[in-house]
Amino acid sequence: MTITSAMPKARKRPTRTRTKRVSSLPAIKLSQLPPSHIDLRDPLHAVLVCEDCKTLVPITGMQGKVQKLVPHHTGKADEAAAIRCRSSNRRIEFDMTIPEWRQALADAVTEASSRQGTTVLPKAFSPQTDRTLRARAERTLAGRVADWDAVLHRVAATDKNRRTMPAGDAPTESLAAPLTTLHPKSPDR
Repeated sequence: MTITSAMPKARKRPTRTRTKRVSSLPAIKLSQLPPSHIDLRDPLHAVLVCEDCKTLVPITGMQGKVQKLVPHHTGKADEAAAIRCRSSNRRIEFDMTIPEWRQALADAVTEASSRQGTTVLPKAFSPQTDRTLRARAERTLAGRVADWDAVLHRVAATDKNRRTMPAGDAPTESLAAPLTTLHPKSPDR
């Protein structure tokens, strides 16, 4: 498709929000926000995290008299309902300079990097379990062989008792068990 002079052309839209409306909520002071929720690296395109919907929102009017949050919705685009956030058009009070913000951000990064995770300690053993585990760890192969030799005659006696048949050929409360193996014959033979 070729472009001709008769084809409509989209007009240039304004680059900033041109509304005089201001939210009735109190102004957000930058010094009260965590430094990681503010981005002033490019002051003309400053961004901060909205207190209500927790999304990154640009600040409009950076060269004007009143700085405020851009009107925005609470949900994600094309996923949630388009509900206007109550902090839209909320005034921003710059009570800290950009160098102060950079210093606060550097301090926050230093503090976060110095944190260490806690060591997960194992659950305490009971005294009996502790003694058993210590004894098991201290045992050697010769000690285990000596222990086995000490109980070997009791194991042999138990095995012998298991192999003996009780007196009488049948249990007292059931039918006699067959002593010969039964081989059923199929009807076609």
